Amino acid sequence: MPKIRILSDNVANQIAAGEVVERPMSVVKELLENAIDAGATRVHVEFRNGGRSFISIEDNGCGMTRDEALTALERHATSKIRETEDLDTIRTFGFRGEALPSIASVSRFTLRTKTEGDALGTEIFVNGGRYVHCRDVGMAAGTKIEVTGLFSNVPARLKFLKSENTEAAHITRAIRLYAVAHPKIAFTLWEDGREIFRSPANLEMLDRVAAIWGRQLADDLMPLEPAEGFGMRLTGLLGKHGVSRSSRQEMVTVVNGRPVDNRTMAYSLVESYHTLIPRGRYPLAFLFLEIDPHAVDVNVHPAKREIRFRDESRVRNFLITTVLKTIAPETFAAPAGAPVPAPGLRAEVPRAAAPAVPARAELPETRRAPAFPQGAEPDSEPPERRADAPEASAEIPPPPAPRPVPAEARAPARAAVPAFDRWRFFGKLAGEPLALFQADDGLLLLHLRFARERVWFERVLARFREETPVSQPLLIPEPMEFEPLLADALARHLRTLAAAGFDVEIFGRDFFRLNAVPDWLPKDADARAFVRDLVARVARLPADFSRSDVAAETLARIAATQAAATASENFDEAKIRLLLRELFACAQPNVSPDGRKIFIEIPKREILRRFG
Repeated sequence: MPKIRILSDNVANQIAAGEVVERPMSVVKELLENAIDAGATRVHVEFRNGGRSFISIEDNGCGMTRDEALTALERHATSKIRETEDLDTIRTFGFRGEALPSIASVSRFTLRTKTEGDALGTEIFVNGGRYVHCRDVGMAAGTKIEVTGLFSNVPARLKFLKSENTEAAHITRAIRLYAVAHPKIAFTLWEDGREIFRSPANLEMLDRVAAIWGRQLADDLMPLEPAEGFGMRLTGLLGKHGVSRSSRQEMVTVVNGRPVDNRTMAYSLVESYHTLIPRGRYPLAFLFLEIDPHAVDVNVHPAKREIRFRDESRVRNFLITTVLKTIAPETFAAPAGAPVPAPGLRAEVPRAAAPAVPARAELPETRRAPAFPQGAEPDSEPPERRADAPEASAEIPPPPAPRPVPAEARAPARAAVPAFDRWRFFGKLAGEPLALFQADDGLLLLHLRFARERVWFERVLARFREETPVSQPLLIPEPMEFEPLLADALARHLRTLAAAGFDVEIFGRDFFRLNAVPDWLPKDADARAFVRDLVARVARLPADFSRSDVAAETLARIAATQAAATASENFDEAKIRLLLRELFACAQPNVSPDGRKIFIEIPKREILRRFG
């Protein structure tokens, strides 16, 4: 049996780096948090080659003396806590004392720092965890850290990094989160010698979001009415009625100045908007929660991205109450001290009108898009998977298997299709996309949205199989701005989208222009919303979107979802009967594209049995 021995500091630091330094963005995040903790009012970030070759973060914070700087490079050296009890009152970002030695162990690390009272600053250079020199340097008060050759001494880690554009997108998003969370600090970000964004200090929140995330996103937001209670204070911005996204990328939640992911806050937002946006979509939001440090646990993970609240239900109720007072004051007017109503018991809120759809040009000639490149290799790596996404295989994952349908709940067999002409239409259920019929042997419920999804799904798939999609130009090209990770996903798949009939061109960093859409897109569809939903789905797709069959199925699913969004709102009996004919012409009329039942049949004997 091998003898037990203590690891060297260098090996221990590299092991710790595996948890703390996952990618270049992790380096930027850790150093950025140190700058904020140092009381900086200006932070300058610069990186090259997606952070692989060079990262620099400079601040005007309090700086360190020589002894403090040398101590900071030791494991578990921190100025943030002293005793175990301090973990319950953490108000700073860093506190573990692992970041600097971990980063220095997997890079060439240069630290320059100076306090206001020192005549000269200190420069320390560490190469792959090995101390090289410590000397005096002239500089202004503050700290500047340069990291070069990240993972150069651990090439196995280097192989797991994504493309430069993807890594750059992660860095940009991280800095945007901290910049919007700290309005009193001026941030500048440079990539490969170009300025990406500059956010001056003390801007109003809406102006700050516009400067950091773009004016297009800011125009879809409205101020949240601030609220205080139960030891909490909530401020921020909320998405306007009818504005939604297919992913949570633009649902930003900040707790005590720390950008975090928290299921309670995310659920509270989605639940508050459940009558204002379609099911399965997510609202825009920038929420800033201030809470007693005793009531939140930030010591959950080394990355400190996840947190837990001591009283999840109190936070949830407080958030739902506050959000509803802004987005639906006419349906939720609770007196001071009144209990929060349970979710799902609120009155329905009229759905806001859909945003204007860009008109398509009525031109006698249309451009035929190039066919999907059959068997072509993708021109870039597949989009990054989420941590909880399944591993991508070489084969295309099959579509979701239809959910088993009980025999008594199955729709009529296709051989008996004409029977639906004899069904007696009773009407629609109020507020629900359900139509009620009397069939030959009982009652039958038809889910209008699921039925329309099936019809459009098979219609679009058939277009891809039978012919090349045709592009229909828009009268006025639509400018679109994306969050960095989504912009990277879109840029890598422009060729595939062109083959599907979309004419999208790059119009600047994270900016694109939509010039044309395929003619199979529903005429009343919002073209910009379709592209946004598509990009969000592609960014988290485990399979390769460059493959024609994956692209066709993905596009068909989104087209079906959009076409069915208003199915229950303007369908009269004539339209419902037409939908039935189209549905029974499909190959799979019993289930929606994601396997949900379209029909529920209640036999007459079951109805009589319930009466005893």
